[in-house]
Amino acid sequence: MDTLTQSGFQKFLAQTPWPAAICDWAYTDEDQTLSYQTFADWIARHDHGPLHYLSDHRAVLRQKLSNYYPDFQSALVFLFDYGQSHFLKAGGPNLARYVTNFQGADYHLVLKDALETIGLFLKSKLPDLHYVLSLDIHPVLERDLAHRAGLGWFGKNSMLLNRQKGSMFIIASLLINKKLNFSKRTRETDHCGTCRACVQACPTQAIDEQTRTLKAERCISTFTIELFKDSPAPPGYKNKEQWIFGCDICQEVCPWNKVETLPDALTPLQEKLKHFFLDCPITETISELEGMSNKAFERQFKGTSLARTGRVGILKNLKALI
Repeated sequence: MDTLTQSGFQKFLAQTPWPAAICDWAYTDEDQTLSYQTFADWIARHDHGPLHYLSDHRAVLRQKLSNYYPDFQSALVFLFDYGQSHFLKAGGPNLARYVTNFQGADYHLVLKDALETIGLFLKSKLPDLHYVLSLDIHPVLERDLAHRAGLGWFGKNSMLLNRQKGSMFIIASLLINKKLNFSKRTRETDHCGTCRACVQACPTQAIDEQTRTLKAERCISTFTIELFKDSPAPPGYKNKEQWIFGCDICQEVCPWNKVETLPDALTPLQEKLKHFFLDCPITETISELEGMSNKAFERQFKGTSLARTGRVGILKNLKALI
């Protein structure tokens, strides 16, 4: 007997102490990706730049969810909020906002645990239910999935925009082998209108507003996160914002985003990130990193998003700013 109800599931979500706030969620059983041709055209134009993993054999898996998970019947799609700011900007180095949210931990680790908790709850109600996780490391066009679920529309900067929460969230989903008796939302229509704030604010001109995609090789996030060795910075990178990992410029100017600063006490990981990267002049941080081994950096920042880029990658970013 089906003992899983939408109201019961909503109650479970409301009562569980999540490591990150779920700001919205929705259900869909649409398998086919709506924007796959846009993705394929983006690859064909080589606008993915150095992100070669997006054009390899896994590209076709993104055409529909059942290519990745053959038993797919439905999906639960969650938006995990990172719109709060734990640090006041002081005109110095910047880290992307998601780095210092999620208690300073790598969001992949945090959200994997959250999705597993949700999956186990579902199985407790429906023992023959099975699921797989979908985060941005899996061959799924997750913004398209969230759009199909009715959670938002594609902004001109390619981000998914939600009318209540803007774009400062991570999309995380469960792909399920059963259809659930949950209501479905209608797809959200475009609400960007004539606004070009994100396009005008991008210092490297990475946004293609006609296709609502990015030219990845110009994007500050690509340069600061995806390129681990010495590489030339995109023109315009050396700007007053001083992004040393990721970039939030196009999101911060978006009228749909309402950023608040939290006075909460910082976790040890947040304190470490703040002290090492944000409180010191860039030249001091460079000197500190140059005197540190790669292994020492790994130990120091294990479990944070910065572990992905590593010591050499972070040094590359910092030196490009001086």
